[in-house]
Amino acid sequence: MKLAYTILYVPDVPASLAFCEAAFGLTRKFLHESGTYGELETGATTLSFAAHELGDMNFAGGHVHADTSAQPLGFEIGLVTDDVAQAHARALAAGATEMAPPVQKPWGQTVSYVRCPDGLLVELCTAVGD
Repeated sequence: MKLAYTILYVPDVPASLAFCEAAFGLTRKFLHESGTYGELETGATTLSFAAHELGDMNFAGGHVHADTSAQPLGFEIGLVTDDVAQAHARALAAGATEMAPPVQKPWGQTVSYVRCPDGLLVELCTAVGD
C-alpha cells in the first residue's frame, strides 16, 4: 500500500486552492467544474480539497469543520523548504495565521507553523538532517 492523497474538507475549494498557490507556491492540478473538489501538485502524494457538503454526504454524523474550530485540529501537513523564514513570511502575507514562528529544533531542523484560512495547520520545515 502507498499513500496516494490526502483530502481536506473545506468551505470553499477554489479559495483553498488559490490560497495554497499564493502562500506556498503549489500548482493546481485539478478543479472539478462543480467547484466541490480540487487537487494540488505536491509530489508523489496529492493534496486534495473537498467541500464540506461532500464530507457530510460521506459521514452520516457529519465532521469537524477545521475552519470553525477555535483550535487547529490534531493533524498537520508538512511542507519542506530550504528557507523556512521566507516561506513563513510568504504564507502570512497571503493570509495565514502564525501559530509558531520559525525556530531551530535541537536535531537541527528549522520549523514553523501557520494556519490557513480554511483551518488547515501547516508545518513549514527544512528536511530532517539538513
